[in-house]
Amino acid sequence: MKFREFATSSGKKIIAGKDAESNEELMKQFIGKDNKIFHTAKPGSPFCVIEKIKHGKKDVQEAAVFCASKSQAWRDNKCDIEVNCFSGGDVYKDKGMKTGTFGVKRFKTIIAKKKDIEKLASKTIKTE
Repeated sequence: MKFREFATSSGKKIIAGKDAESNEELMKQFIGKDNKIFHTAKPGSPFCVIEKIKHGKKDVQEAAVFCASKSQAWRDNKCDIEVNCFSGGDVYKDKGMKTGTFGVKRFKTIIAKKKDIEKLASKTIKTE
């Protein structure tokens, strides 16, 4: 499997990259589309996409926590993590951008709380 997968508590599917190459492949599928996409405010996390079917605020928060849990910021600091949430329509790729790197025009910031990331990490959910 080239992507990580996760299901929110309500069963919504989250797909995430594993590295720069899989992030690149994943994002190329969703540029220009209306899906919600997540990435930490700092570099070094997977891009995570929640399936387009109707999802609630709790699904969005859980997707942000999952994204944060797979980030370098979490690995290195074990603290609250800022996660940006945006639409595929707000994503762009310019010539010269490294593999796995994309620009974002507009985003909303969600805070993934340390306690929520630890709770997710302690579960034995198969995500890869």
